[in-house]
Amino acid sequence: MMVRNCFLILMFLLPMTMSQVVAQTKLAYPDLVDRLYDFEALSKVPKTGERTMNFSSYDRSSVYDSLTDTYLRWDANSDGNGFIRKEGDEMVIFEADGPGVIWRIWSALAKEGHVKIYMDGEQKPSVDKPFRELFEKFEDEYPPLNFPNLVMTLSRGRNFYIPMPFQKHCKITMSGDWGNYYHVIYSKLPNGTIPDKSFDGTYSNEGKIALANADRILENRGFQRKIYPDEHEDRIDIEIGPGEKREISKILGPWAINRLELTFQDKDRTSDIFGDLWFDFSWDDKHMSAVHSPIGMFFGMGRDLANYRGMPIGVMGNTLYSDWYMPFHEKGSMAIVNTGEKPYKITLKVVRHQLGAQEDDFLYFNAKWHGDDSSEKDKPIDDSLTQNQGREIDWPMIAVKGTGRFCGVTLHIANFWEEPKEEPSSWWYGIGGEKTIDWWWGEGDEKFFVDGEKFPSTFGTGSEDYIGYAWSAEPPFPTFQSPFASQPATPITGKGHTVVNRFHIADNVPFNLSFEAYIERYKGRIWGKQNENICEYDVVAYYYLK
Repeated sequence: MMVRNCFLILMFLLPMTMSQVVAQTKLAYPDLVDRLYDFEALSKVPKTGERTMNFSSYDRSSVYDSLTDTYLRWDANSDGNGFIRKEGDEMVIFEADGPGVIWRIWSALAKEGHVKIYMDGEQKPSVDKPFRELFEKFEDEYPPLNFPNLVMTLSRGRNFYIPMPFQKHCKITMSGDWGNYYHVIYSKLPNGTIPDKSFDGTYSNEGKIALANADRILENRGFQRKIYPDEHEDRIDIEIGPGEKREISKILGPWAINRLELTFQDKDRTSDIFGDLWFDFSWDDKHMSAVHSPIGMFFGMGRDLANYRGMPIGVMGNTLYSDWYMPFHEKGSMAIVNTGEKPYKITLKVVRHQLGAQEDDFLYFNAKWHGDDSSEKDKPIDDSLTQNQGREIDWPMIAVKGTGRFCGVTLHIANFWEEPKEEPSSWWYGIGGEKTIDWWWGEGDEKFFVDGEKFPSTFGTGSEDYIGYAWSAEPPFPTFQSPFASQPATPITGKGHTVVNRFHIADNVPFNLSFEAYIERYKGRIWGKQNENICEYDVVAYYYLK
């Protein structure tokens, strides 16, 4: 990524007798927009001061009691209107010191009450408009807002991914009948890095062009990608029998894999291939089984073929693609395992480019699967990291020690129930509180604990809200896709297999000591009055690790 402007600030530190020169990097707005699709940046070691956090309307009755080291009312679910404090008739929903960048604003219901954004301690807000217009109008142009891959509605959920930088401080308030539910994700920039200006409600022509270019790049995801000048391509035909593990490639480094494409035969389109075949990748004989996942889950679609295009991974016909950036120093070992009872033939294309000496310090790519039916060898969760004092509702998606970046998940929910005898008032099972069966698996808040913190710096408002949709998507339970969040698969009735994914690219979560991500689970593995129903979870977490 090109840095468009640098300058020096002289700082005089006493009792030192010599002046110390500290370099400070200024980021122009297009630099920040570039981060929306910069996969290589995910492999960079976090810098001092770098953090990513979330402000949301979660139920404030959920608290951590430090005296007893317990979590109280941790399953509280009145998540629609939580806030920090009131200032007159304005409800403060976000407040943070800079320098920083807001990456995502989401709401389940944006109405006519005003959102106000105050930058750098100014008394006059940079933005003062109906909350609904944030998702519909660009500056003062007429709606609809014309960046469909940056601002999108996903099954009722409103999503805004246009970066808003601030230098010193940012405060966001709501007033009037603004709606229900909100998330604001932001990053604190590393020490010595600052935006060249704070967002003032307008965009320079250079900024507008950068957004238009980003929207086009995000639209062409899967079809187009970053091309490196020194790329090398391997095309590997693989035949693998039942129960076999086969090494498919051993690449001597230093290289970085920047594209994978897996294709399969038409006869396997409806077979068990996506659950039977597993990737098992290791880097430098240090990160063993860093990628360990069924191929269907790795590519974000679950265990049945589902066409969708996410930014880092997706499925187009018979081709499953990945643009995750996978660097290694000395050796990249790639194996595939057939856990099923049938032989398969696939072709794997591996695109890689040579790393230079200046790219010596990086993080390794990981993609780890685990689920309710995991064997011990398939559990990458370190049980010693989990905290159970009143946190029984938290289902672990990832728990790791070390330095790295969290970059997202693919979550699969298998939810089956006995058909109710009662006739519904509408649709298949009715709507809201009038349903003939309480089948909904979601409502679970996401909670991210960074570097051993006791209270999570990300605390969400519901499983569907974390992904980016809203109101449990009922009815009629659509599939949807976007660069950063998709629901590739769900039955039209909601009964069966649902797959969702959420990718954190610009809003990745850096950590230095440890990282834990949980999703609340309101449905037990066995549920119903006579334990006649089943709801099982499994997940692939994508992250980078030192």
